[in-house]
Amino acid sequence: MTEPPPPVQALIVVDVQKDGVAGAGAVPAAEVLLDRTAGLLARARRAGAVVVHLQNDGDPGSGDEPFTPGWALHLPVEEGPAESVIRKTWDDGFRDTALGTVLAAAGVESLAVCGVMSEMCVQATARTALERGYRVVLPHDAHATHDVPAAPGISEAVPAAVVSRVAAWAISADANVTTPASAVRFTAPPGAHPHRAPA
Repeated sequence: MTEPPPPVQALIVVDVQKDGVAGAGAVPAAEVLLDRTAGLLARARRAGAVVVHLQNDGDPGSGDEPFTPGWALHLPVEEGPAESVIRKTWDDGFRDTALGTVLAAAGVESLAVCGVMSEMCVQATARTALERGYRVVLPHDAHATHDVPAAPGISEAVPAAVVSRVAAWAISADANVTTPASAVRFTAPPGAHPHRAPA
């Protein structure tokens, strides 16, 4: 049996917004994603880890256009010294945002990433975290996306689960991408201000 990875000091929840996880536009694995993400959130909070919810500001008319129903975060946020919401306009959650500053201020050196979409914002944020020297865990059952539709003369439809696996595989040389969400453990970073007793 594979040993679980060492505890991480932060959880980055990427774009778990109504448009992507509820209703007609939901990813196929939305129910599993939400269950695993809720578990990660609960454990991160108990441990006093840093929690950052990334919230994408989509273009006008898109499902995640700011201040429309689809833009709202689906899971409750417990804002405080160790938990915050950071809005973004790029796939990469670090680009033109305070994410790097928040993590550095708390002394974070390791983190877990979850959310949607696997091959877009999740992968882009995880890649930048790796480039910045963070140890990254991408739980295989806590990120999701949509099927890639068939393209005549190019390929049949690609199932969402395959797309997610390939997105993770692309960074697997540098990140842990095979651990299940249930095995991810958390600890408080040295500069955090925990609002929960350690688990």
